[in-house]
Amino acid sequence: MIAGLSLSLMLTGCGEDDSSDNADNSEGETTSVGEKIDYTITGIEPGAGLTEATDNALSEYENLEGWEQETASTSAMLTSLGEAIENEEPIVVAGWSPHFKFAKYDLKYLEDPKGAFGDVESIKTIARKGFKEDMPEAYTILDRFQWETSDMESVMLAAQDMDFEKAAQQWVGENQDTVSEWTKGVESVDGTSIELVLTPWDTERSSANVAKLVLEEQGYDVTLTPVSPSVMFQAIAEGDGDASLAPWMPETHGSFYEKHEGDFEDLGENLEGAKLGLVVPAYMDIDSIEDLKPDE
Repeated sequence: MIAGLSLSLMLTGCGEDDSSDNADNSEGETTSVGEKIDYTITGIEPGAGLTEATDNALSEYENLEGWEQETASTSAMLTSLGEAIENEEPIVVAGWSPHFKFAKYDLKYLEDPKGAFGDVESIKTIARKGFKEDMPEAYTILDRFQWETSDMESVMLAAQDMDFEKAAQQWVGENQDTVSEWTKGVESVDGTSIELVLTPWDTERSSANVAKLVLEEQGYDVTLTPVSPSVMFQAIAEGDGDASLAPWMPETHGSFYEKHEGDFEDLGENLEGAKLGLVVPAYMDIDSIEDLKPDE
């Protein structure tokens, strides 16, 4: 995700003998976390925004001297994370949320006092100019569309075993109270076509498929069009698409937003609390990037 949206890290640290940064292995020995994971941060794809942010953290934090980021792929990072958790071993990965790993495992972010990974972000809804006048019912639904990180992550987790449309159907069926808040008082239409533009990330596949189902229940004929972030903003600004629930702000898509600002309508946040950073299993006795020790 994320300006490329793929990011991962592995970090941990500890003292020599008696600090809280030490982890006890199965034989009762106290060993440096950094030593156990070979001072390596498990990342994702080279060139991803998260990968660049992790490299930035390695240079920002003096206590990470001697640490390296190992890049491969998001799937490889998730495999390493799952294996570490199965064996209750230390691991630090470059992570982001919303992501299904937070619904599947008990994880936590390491505090980032230097702000190397930027501020917490939100995901916004934008629409082409004239959308409200042309499709007031759809506008009302999308304007009301707001959900929690845990909601999106539950759809993403379910989509590991089924397609996103079925995962969205499952969520909609289990959350009728929320859906009713979005559609209250909205009149049905008869086959009006609407195009939602999204980025090809699991986060946006989740929100777009949920919105698609809700709009279809109101009588809309919905098309989902996945494109790159730059094309997404251009499509809405030029009126080639009707709306998008995909912009990450203020950092990830901030440059695209500024380029086209004034050429679309901002309907506000549909999800708050999107985040990037270093992630560890909750059982690890470490809370901050600054708790990690250099490779000496």
